[in-house]
Amino acid sequence: MNFNFNFDLPLFCSTFALIFVAEFPDKTAIAALVLATRNNPWAVFIGSALAFLIQSMVAVLFGSLFGLLPAHVIHIASGILFLVFAVMMWTRREKEESEKPKESLSFARVVWTSFMVIFIAEWGDLTQLASATLVAKTHQTFTIFLASTLSLWAATAVAISIGHHAKKLVQPELLQKIAAVAFALVGILLLTGFWD
Repeated sequence: MNFNFNFDLPLFCSTFALIFVAEFPDKTAIAALVLATRNNPWAVFIGSALAFLIQSMVAVLFGSLFGLLPAHVIHIASGILFLVFAVMMWTRREKEESEKPKESLSFARVVWTSFMVIFIAEWGDLTQLASATLVAKTHQTFTIFLASTLSLWAATAVAISIGHHAKKLVQPELLQKIAAVAFALVGILLLTGFWD
């Protein structure tokens, strides 16, 4: 694929707005919000931003080729991942209550966890497909890459901020249960095909 370094401001603005609006009700925004309720928000953002950077590269470099992956396989893998995280969240709080209080996850581990959750959940996502489609249609790889990446980062920053502030307003035990249920619901919706 020929990488076009031209910059188109109207295309940038429209792509940024499209991706930003599409990302808010998305599973990756929910994942970032939930991760920020229990972890360092900067670590969550760094891990998420790196995952989105790579996923945006994939979208613009391969255009719509990754769309050849069967959607049901992507949904099943993502759904299982979200259910695993739901179980881990639900049981982690119970273990902490029965044992001595433990330190929170290290910064590097939160970055890695956030990266993996977002990276896997973003495969075949609406925003990734939209970016690939826009590249295939406009051939403006640089503009689409920049707009998509910055838009995903902005939406993630808002979600992380909401999650980080929510933990100050709600008891940690209740927040943990809500987070586990949210992940479980996303997992079930993905597995049943109702998400997309």
